[in-house]
Amino acid sequence: MIIEQRRRNLGGGMEVGRVLPFAKRRMVGPFIFFDHIGPLNLRAGVDHSVDVRPHPHIGLSTVTYLFSGEIMHRDSLGYELPIRPQEVNWMTAGSGITHSERLEKARAVGDHLHGIQAWVALPTADEETAPSFSHHEGSDLPGWSDAGVHGQLIAGSAYGLTAGARTHSPLFYVHLELEARSTAEIPGGYGERAIYVANGAIEVGGERLVTGQMAIMSQKASSVRAIQPSTVMALGGEPIGERFLFWNFVSSSEDRLRQAREDWRAGRMKLPDADDREFIPLPDSPLKTPPAMP
Repeated sequence: MIIEQRRRNLGGGMEVGRVLPFAKRRMVGPFIFFDHIGPLNLRAGVDHSVDVRPHPHIGLSTVTYLFSGEIMHRDSLGYELPIRPQEVNWMTAGSGITHSERLEKARAVGDHLHGIQAWVALPTADEETAPSFSHHEGSDLPGWSDAGVHGQLIAGSAYGLTAGARTHSPLFYVHLELEARSTAEIPGGYGERAIYVANGAIEVGGERLVTGQMAIMSQKASSVRAIQPSTVMALGGEPIGERFLFWNFVSSSEDRLRQAREDWRAGRMKLPDADDREFIPLPDSPLKTPPAMP
């Protein structure tokens, strides 16, 4: 299966390519959300409307990974720090957290923003875990180079390596930079896997994939070949069961989603101390039950 990104304007000129969830494939292992941010050139003095104002999450971990640019993170646990290229902000919402994502560097001096934001659904037993945040760089994100393939492990375990972020279920998430005509092995041993082309063109299983396309890999597929210099994200893990999704909330229980909806509407979720003057209101869309996984 090949999934095409669907471009979404988030306001203020901020564009993303929505990949997951997709109507015919809502998850890959525990990965339930996958957005391609940009690429976007931002001039100095860019309007505040491009910022992502404080908003809530439950039942998931978010992971922001940038190829270029900078985003300032602030959350209700008190963490406040920028994320830069080839670093990881791993935020586990669990029972509930709020955060904002501000483009303060772009506002000051301009920026070229390009990256991926993914959500990892938590196993049922961990959905109400205490919220937490961790920042990772350097040795927490093991890297390697071999025969034209330059890799960095973002999360989980693959290639005999383990990244620093604490995960709650078996998974892998990898950034690969491929030189033209190089071949990269994709980790095996996981129930579900996918690859996404953030830039360039590759071949996998006889199929050509280009920028903005995700391929769900069969169990037999084991490698990809770069047709030209390419940036590829490889991801996967073990399925954790059906999840319901409403706005920024993920849960195995529709009742829990309704509770989160009412908590946010009633102002019962704490805003970040350093960013509590505004927030994103609850959307009016009704809760919807997603179709069953194929």
